[in-house]
Amino acid sequence: MNERKPTLRERQRSETRRAIQAHAVRLFTDRGYDAVTVADVADAVGVSAMTVYRHFPTKEDLVLVDQPALLIADRVAASSATDPLVRRVGGALVEAAAALTGGDGDEPAADEQFLLDCLRLMVSTPALRARHLDSQYALQEAVVDALGGTTDPEATFRARAATGACLAAMHTALTRWVDDDGRTGLPDLIARALAASFGHDVIATGRTS
Repeated sequence: MNERKPTLRERQRSETRRAIQAHAVRLFTDRGYDAVTVADVADAVGVSAMTVYRHFPTKEDLVLVDQPALLIADRVAASSATDPLVRRVGGALVEAAAALTGGDGDEPAADEQFLLDCLRLMVSTPALRARHLDSQYALQEAVVDALGGTTDPEATFRARAATGACLAAMHTALTRWVDDDGRTGLPDLIARALAASFGHDVIATGRTS
C-alpha cells in the first residue's frame, strides 16, 4: 500500500515549523535561553508571534525534538518479541542514535548539530529541565506501548522497569555526548552505557558501531 503524500499545505506547515525551531535554537544558543523571547524568534523568522505559538504552544516546546521518540518507538515495535526486553529497547536506542547522527564522531552534520544544540540547552537550562523530564516520561510510555500492549499488570511493570533503566543509561550517554561537544559517536556512547548497566551482551551483535 502506497503511503499518502503530504499536501502542499502540510509541506509548507512543516517547513515553517522547522524554520521557526531552527532560528529559535540558534538564538537560544547564541544569546541564552532566558534572554530570548518568542517575539525575538518571530522577528528572526519573519513571522508573527501568533504564528510561532500556533506551531509551538510554549517557549519550552521550541527546544523539544519529536523525531528521536518516533524513531525509537518504531524500532522497538520492529524488534523481535522473543528477545529480552532490555535488548529490544537498548538495540532500538542505539539504532535510532545511529540514524540521527550517522553513527560516527566526526564533525557533526547539520541535523546532528541541531540535536546536540537542543540537548545542550536541555541540560544547561533550569527552565527546561522539568520539560525534559516530561518528554522522557512520554518516551517511556511510547516505548512500553511499542513493546506490545498487555492487560497483565506484572508484564507492564516489567516493561516499564526495563524501559526506564535503558533510558537512564541513554541519559548518561547523552550527557557525556554534550560534554564532549559531539566528538564521540552517540551510538557508541549509548552502547557503552548500556553495557556498563546490563553487560556486554545487551546489544545484539552488529548493532554497535
